[in-house]
Amino acid sequence: MEAEAANKEEQQQRRPSPIMKMVTVAAIAAGVQFGWALQLSLLTPYVQLLGIPHKWAAFIWLCGPVSGMIVQPVVGYHSDRCSSRFGRRRPFIAAGAALVALAVFLIGYAADLGHLFGDAHDQTPKPHAIAVFVVGFWILDVANNMLQGPCRALLADLSAGNQKKTRAANAMYSFFMAVGNVGGYASGSYTHLHKLFPFTDTAACDVYCSNLKSCFFISIALLLGLTALALSTVHETPLSELRGDTASDSEGSQVGREPFLGEIFRALRSMKRPMLTLLIVTCLNWIAWFPFLLFDTDWMGREVYGGKVGEGKLYGMGVRAGALGLMLNSVVSGFMSLAIEYLARGAGGVKRLWGVVNFLLAVCLGLTVLVTKLAESQRRFPSVTHGGGGGSIVDSAALPPPAGVKVGALVLFAVLGIPLAVTCSVPFALASIFSNTSGAGQGLSLGVLNLAIVVPQMLISVTSGPFDALFGGGNLPAFVVGAIAAAASGVLALTLLPSPPPDVSPSPKPANVSSAK
Repeated sequence: MEAEAANKEEQQQRRPSPIMKMVTVAAIAAGVQFGWALQLSLLTPYVQLLGIPHKWAAFIWLCGPVSGMIVQPVVGYHSDRCSSRFGRRRPFIAAGAALVALAVFLIGYAADLGHLFGDAHDQTPKPHAIAVFVVGFWILDVANNMLQGPCRALLADLSAGNQKKTRAANAMYSFFMAVGNVGGYASGSYTHLHKLFPFTDTAACDVYCSNLKSCFFISIALLLGLTALALSTVHETPLSELRGDTASDSEGSQVGREPFLGEIFRALRSMKRPMLTLLIVTCLNWIAWFPFLLFDTDWMGREVYGGKVGEGKLYGMGVRAGALGLMLNSVVSGFMSLAIEYLARGAGGVKRLWGVVNFLLAVCLGLTVLVTKLAESQRRFPSVTHGGGGGSIVDSAALPPPAGVKVGALVLFAVLGIPLAVTCSVPFALASIFSNTSGAGQGLSLGVLNLAIVVPQMLISVTSGPFDALFGGGNLPAFVVGAIAAAASGVLALTLLPSPPPDVSPSPKPANVSSAK
């Protein structure tokens, strides 16, 4: 209870920081999301090229939710109490960025390191490369959670309880996520990027792999540059000074010294209705999103283009078309992020806007079935002269889908940018607002919200492959489940989720005790 009282006192003492400081911190999302976009668009095909079957590829994605379930609440808890002279959030942001750079290097060079450890060029699967990849992937997800949670918590700190600035800060974060996505998906769809980095062409790494490594080098440079800019221009006041604690460090460190697990269980047990409802709606929302986010480019390669991994060119063409679709999705998401505040006013509040766009998400996921059936019914093959033995047409001889099917699929990708922008902004803003009113720490509250995101990801990662195989393979069964979850999320958002309390800005305090300089 002492920690809650201290957080309420902090909210009363601080005043919102200038908007440009929030922009600088939010821009880190572009670096994070550039790498995440590469994961979503290229890594599922990449792990299959390493020899992991499609139905088991989903288990690779368990790394993210497992690490998120543990790391982000732990980091959030300790960042609320960090007494470093550099501030509460900045040490975690710096460490997270450094670990992301290390992890991306391991993932990009998995094939090379696997060959160094004994994998043959023509070996499938490549066990050593897969081991390096999985280790790098785990580190990457741990680092992303270490980085993103404190970034959002720092934005909430800079907003100092002002709801309008809290919503604006999260909208900016969503906007820069879209910017990073555009860069990542554009890089993933460009097949000659490796020519800019000729050293990426190695004996163990084909053109696809070399292109992936080149993308990751750009990702590392972008993230480290944006992080260095933010950390050098936005300074936090140490926690002891923020609370006006002039006593010894040991005395100040006694505030909120409840053990971590006890704090988490108490936060869940004493959770008030607004936050509890937010977690339920968020959970259903991400059950809807994850099947598509994990397998969108695979859907384009398999169902829309009719290709198979490692056979012919169709699958690769479909993956690149999917990366283009994800780039369009991000462009729409970026513009939508800038318009959320205005659209929320027209819809009667952010919770109503969230509910409405969840129904749009449900419709779009349902339409993937229609696009797939149209692609299958219009599958085209060139004329082939059969030999006396009655030879058959192989997958490599098939033609890409008609233009109408490709356009329809790309339109779905683009329209899905509308609900994605809201999903990446509104729940986090509501969590920060509900946290302010309850007096809970921003880091811990956002860590608890993250549980409602990683649990669905674990569920989808474990069940989507076997579930799809049960219905004959492919991605459509999981997409249909996602559509149902999106509709349920929309209903609950409109009927049960409370509206945030009216905007009440805390009384300003002189700048010398502000949380940021």
